[in-house]
Amino acid sequence: MTKFMAALDNPQNKIQAIHIAGTNGKGSTLTFLRSMLQETGYKVGSFTSPFLTRFNERISVNGEPISDAEILRLVQKVLPVIDELDKTLPEGGPTEFEIITAMMYSYFAEGHADVVLVEVGIGGLFDSTNVVLPAVSVIVNIGFDHMKLLGNTLGKIATQKAGIIKENVPTVIGQLGDEALEVIIKTARQHHSSYFCFDETYKVNNRRYQDLWTQKFDFATTDYHFKDLKISMLGNYQINNASTALQAYLIFLKQQNVPVLEKNIRSGLVKAFWAGRFEKVNEQPLVVLDGAHNEPAFEEITKLLGTHFKQYDIYVVIAILEDKQYHKMIQTLGALNNVHIIATTFAGPGKRQAANLTELTTSVETANPIQTEENWQLAIAKASRIMSSDDLLLITGSLYFISDVRKLFVES
Repeated sequence: MTKFMAALDNPQNKIQAIHIAGTNGKGSTLTFLRSMLQETGYKVGSFTSPFLTRFNERISVNGEPISDAEILRLVQKVLPVIDELDKTLPEGGPTEFEIITAMMYSYFAEGHADVVLVEVGIGGLFDSTNVVLPAVSVIVNIGFDHMKLLGNTLGKIATQKAGIIKENVPTVIGQLGDEALEVIIKTARQHHSSYFCFDETYKVNNRRYQDLWTQKFDFATTDYHFKDLKISMLGNYQINNASTALQAYLIFLKQQNVPVLEKNIRSGLVKAFWAGRFEKVNEQPLVVLDGAHNEPAFEEITKLLGTHFKQYDIYVVIAILEDKQYHKMIQTLGALNNVHIIATTFAGPGKRQAANLTELTTSVETANPIQTEENWQLAIAKASRIMSSDDLLLITGSLYFISDVRKLFVES
């Protein structure tokens, strides 16, 4: 990737960036941060993955995806370099993700944004995005996912995430367990990076719901104390993400010598929206899409359903890729007495396949029997027939699956 960037005249060195890593919550944290920066008057570039509806979403300015024409222009810009590297590098030319990353850095080096929020693809240390020297590094959380690539302990995974920590660049650290936190802090100290820890440097108190779709919380640092901040994204984890984004925002504004205005924080947080993250797509019956796709995410969504939505009978249409910890994921969610699971399949990305339905019904213990339906459209239809208008339908298991479903509900 370094050679690729050098051949393009190092576009990553011509932008101002905030680099965001983490097992879950990267996109939500980016969204909260983008919204607050926009309210402050910044033109904000974003690089995210995967996309939900169109590829263009991966590169955006103020939340608006770039055009097809721009994508074509960027491909034409990097293609000669790719062809040359294909011929000359013994290890082979750039991967698909490296090419998309290069397109992103090339685009924003042209001056299309004041600041660029760069989401890590996988891990951090060896990720294609990790050629940038950011203004702030953010590590949202650390859990078990992509273990074949990142390692099978939280310490090993944390070592990969810590790879985005740079010399003398401040690091914002979200809510982490002790094992992961120890690795991150040690790395930050080695790089003379000032670090800001959740529940130490910045704190969240008085978490509560204002109504079914709005949360409130208080945020405090040594210098700031904001009460009754509101967000419209549900779950305890989203309050954590919002507070981590807010700490990064405060650091960045201090670097820029820009005054902190509380109204920009409040309006930015409450306006933040990230598609496919407990997204309501129908009122009656209540239909929600959520891109939870690993064990930590399922633990969080189970807490949300078991508390805030405990009054509902919940029908879950679920499709999970077979390379995920799908037994534990379904067992966690299915332990709730009011949850009824209909497992289904979808066409995974590339050669990745959905989990085997027959195995699921025989190997996973749940409070209620798991039903199956190979075709996900028929699975949704089955749930619709069984449930009443007062019940909740949750569709989840994979961001790739949610991408397909969202087109059905939102676009049509």
